[in-house]
Parts: sequence; structure tokens; C-alpha cells
Amino acid sequence: MEEDLVSRAGYQVRSLPAAGLQWVGLSKLPRNLWLLARGYFAARRLLAEFKPDVLFFTGGFVAAPVAAAGRHVPTLVFVPDLEPGLALRMIARFADVIAIVAEEARAYFRQPERVQATGYPLRTEITRWTRAAASKHFGLTRELPTLLVFGGSKGARSINQAILAALPALLEHMQVIHIAGEGNWEEVNAAASSLLAQLANRYHGFPYLHADMGAAFAAADLALCRAGASTLGELPHFNLPAVLVPIPLKGHLQHVNSAYLQQRGAALILPDEQMQASLADTLIGLMRNKPRLQQMSTAMAALARPHASARIAELLLGLAARAGAARQRSDRA
Repeated sequence: MEEDLVSRAGYQVRSLPAAGLQWVGLSKLPRNLWLLARGYFAARRLLAEFKPDVLFFTGGFVAAPVAAAGRHVPTLVFVPDLEPGLALRMIARFADVIAIVAEEARAYFRQPERVQATGYPLRTEITRWTRAAASKHFGLTRELPTLLVFGGSKGARSINQAILAALPALLEHMQVIHIAGEGNWEEVNAAASSLLAQLANRYHGFPYLHADMGAAFAAADLALCRAGASTLGELPHFNLPAVLVPIPLKGHLQHVNSAYLQQRGAALILPDEQMQASLADTLIGLMRNKPRLQQMSTAMAALARPHASARIAELLLGLAARAGAARQRSDRA
């Protein structure tokens, strides 16, 4: 998916072999270590060809071999979640600058002088929508509140199943924008097609949204979603309160993200295993309680950092300038 998005934006993409080590069983560990070793040597060749002034890491297992190969190149690490994952923990030890989404994330690092709280950067096309334009885009009515449901870039099967089971009850009180994920779309579309005619026009289902995702955020009064890193930037930008369903995996970073938002009064946590039993009551109760929804919206808005992209760009340019000056001094010597 990332390769498609980057290519669509007009940038060249080069792939490297890599594999993860976190939450990997022993049977796959030798193969993954071999892939990482191959990735290291491939990264060395790529860096020798490209000669970068700065390396910029945002996580993922592909970062590890590149960081090892480029350990002498100035490095900026951006930690998109509150808690850094395994790869970013390792890379951050040697990074020149560590950018974090919120001040609370400083607790995970021992080098406070290298940490900068920038916020989470957002795509420009996401932020340009107004509520009026977004509602018109989706054909929504002003008479009903709007629920936005999504499960990340690939969707979330458990959220889809729970929302489909609750749809008849939900659509009595609200309209729903549901981004199901391309892999789940056939099943979701078939189930939604059985809705009664008077409720069907309140349901707006999609397999995936890219350029229109900002419209979905702008049109919504409440979100039901996972607690991936992007929720730390997108939900605050749109003042959008949420019911968060973190991935049901012990120790996953989404549990830290969702706890951060809930503790600040901006979201509620609904465990994955409780969705089938309590999803409809939770969502309908929140939509009816407008004072509480407004309080959550205000709390979410207080977490926004609208200039995150510019701040990260400034840090990268600063690293590049220092690297260029050092290279000039070396050449003169």
C-alpha cells in the first residue's frame, strides 16, 4: 500500500528485503533474521548510490537495516505512536533528533536534549475539507448526526462484523460512513444490501478512501476506529471524539495510544471482545448525550498540533544544513 501511495505522489520507490522480529514465532525467526541481513547489505549499496544528507525514519522493520547501514549519516526519527516500537527504540539510541507526537512520549527516551515534540503530520488534502462541503460530498442530511467507522488502511474484520450487526439499531438514530477495507468489502457490501429501504440511504459504505478521507473526518460527529498512530493527529485536527477499539494483542502500541486519548477525556475505549454485546448501546448513548460529546470534542481539539509537518521539515533541513557545513569543512581541510 505504501509503495502505491508514494508512487502516486510522484516519488521514486526502492524496495529492500526486511522482516519483523517483534511478535514473531520461533519458527519464523531464522528466516526473518536472514532477510534483515540481506536488507542491510542492500541498504549499504543503496546509500552508497544515493549519498543522502539526512535519513528520516518513521518505524517499521524495514527501518532497521537502513539505520544500521547509514549509522554515520545524520538521522531524524519520528515516533508516530506514543510508545516507540522495537525498531524505533533501537534506532532512536543513535538518532540526532527524535520527534514525538506529544510531550508525554518523552518518558520513553533517555536523551531529552535530542527530543522535540512536533505533533503528528497530516496530508494537506486531508485538512482542506469543511463540514458543509464534506456533508454535501457524501449526500448527508443535517437532521441526523454522523458516525464514521474505519479500521485502518486495511480495515478491521471484527469492527466490520460488529457494526453490521448493529446497523439496524444505529441507523434509527444516525447516518453512518463506513470504510470497510478492500479485503472485507465484498462481505460488507453484501450484508449492507439487505438493509430496509428507509434505512439504506443513511448508510454510506466504501472499501477505501484516500483523497476523500478528510471529508469523512470533517463530516463526522463521532468516530469508531482502531487506535493506530494516525488517530493521534487526525482525530485532534477535526475535534472528533471517538470510541477506540485497540488491536486485541497484549502489549500492542494501540493500547497506549487509546489510553492517552481516554485519560484526557477525548475518547472512550471499547475492548474488541465487548463490541458485539455493547457497541450499539455505547454509540447511541454517546450520540444522544450531546453535552458529553461536546466535552469530548473540546478535549480532543486541545491535543491538536496543526504545524507538525512544517516543524518536522524544519528539523530535517537543519540536519541537512549542519551535514553540508561539516562536509565543506572536511573538504577545506
